Amino acid sequence: MLGLYLIFVRMEPFSDEYFMKEALKEAKKAFDLDEVPVGAVIVSENRVIARAHNLTELLIDVTAHAEMQAITAAANHIGGKYLSDCILYVTIEPCPMCAGALYWSQISRIVYGASDEKRGFSKNGSPMLHPKTTIVTGILENECSELMKTFFKNKRN
Repeated sequence: MLGLYLIFVRMEPFSDEYFMKEALKEAKKAFDLDEVPVGAVIVSENRVIARAHNLTELLIDVTAHAEMQAITAAANHIGGKYLSDCILYVTIEPCPMCAGALYWSQISRIVYGASDEKRGFSKNGSPMLHPKTTIVTGILENECSELMKTFFKNKRN
């Protein structure tokens, strides 16, 4: 008799994938607002303390990137400017401006989905991040990059 084996892929709560899915929800909000679809969440002690997405068009503000909005919200939440015990999950590699803000916030870890070949901070040649900050890349990379590709494809049509 042949046994039936089912394999379930379970996403662990509090995994990088779990929190990146939360960042993707934010990116989809930006997409729906006709903003460049970048989403971010900041996590402390396995809890999302800040959620944000790009708002540069709505706010008419070139600095209103998802990461910048999330940093401000997280700092307000914890009542201090240093995010040394926090993790940023962002769908696309931060730009140099956002990397600079992340440096000053002393965030402990940055997890991003897809690289930004044109404007990502790592293309600059210098790390631009706090020496104690660790970086993880490629989490849900395909989903993150597909949303961005779809957005710009729609813009060209």
